Amino acid sequence: MARPTKSIETVKIQRRTPDSTARARDVVSIEEPMEIRLAIPGASGTAPREDRVVSIAVTMRTPGEDFELAAGFLVTEGVLTAREQVRELTYCRSGRGDQEYNIVEVRLQPGIQVDLERLSRNVYTTSSCGVCGKASLEAVEVQGCARVPDGTLVVDGQVLASLPRRLLEEQDDFTRTGGLHAAGLFDEAGSALLVREDVGRHNAVDKVLGASFLEGRLPLLHAALVVSGRVSFEVVQKAVVAGVPIVAAVGAPTSLAVELARRFNVTLAGFVRDGGYNLYSGEDRVR
Repeated sequence: MARPTKSIETVKIQRRTPDSTARARDVVSIEEPMEIRLAIPGASGTAPREDRVVSIAVTMRTPGEDFELAAGFLVTEGVLTAREQVRELTYCRSGRGDQEYNIVEVRLQPGIQVDLERLSRNVYTTSSCGVCGKASLEAVEVQGCARVPDGTLVVDGQVLASLPRRLLEEQDDFTRTGGLHAAGLFDEAGSALLVREDVGRHNAVDKVLGASFLEGRLPLLHAALVVSGRVSFEVVQKAVVAGVPIVAAVGAPTSLAVELARRFNVTLAGFVRDGGYNLYSGEDRVR
């Protein structure tokens, strides 16, 4: 069942200027928690009601595309590798039978093995401060990620420089509220393939990659990932898992994002604005 989509709401405010004070209305982005649960069948392939249900994570997100968000999170954490592993995505029901739109259950097919201990460690690592960068890089390699191959996607420099503007043109809710991040996939010509918005930058990326996963389009060897704001280690890590060859952002990358991009042959462009950009890795993919 799909939940009613509502990503913004109207609030009453007092607007002040040096010369006046007035009552007014403004629109703001909605932020709500969403819990992701895994439903793991028993060894004998038991019925759904006998699944072992495990809470994996809680994230603050903008409602909408919740199944994409859950799928993208599980893909980039190494839990899911193929669409066929998923039996069903559904919202949870309370004991009274009411739909719980802030809890998503990802029900796996029988026989799918999940390393819950490793998953728990990875979720902790990516949400904590002061974790060893070397350990984070090794975690991506242990996850089985390969270097993004050459000969996949090459873009013209002018196209690359235009991608943040093209992303902004697709951000309907940001235009109204100014309070959302965005992530988008673009082709060689700079045409938008898919754009998602969310209060969390990582969530927007997960929604884009989750939608691609559910449609069976991973790896994304012929698409560029464009994000609003800066580029963190986690954004590049998610791109590596999805096989994305180019990551571009309006803001700056972190040192660990640069190191990860270089190690896994991802073209990383930062400060993409005003017709220019900085290339931190993978220069050969930009004409």
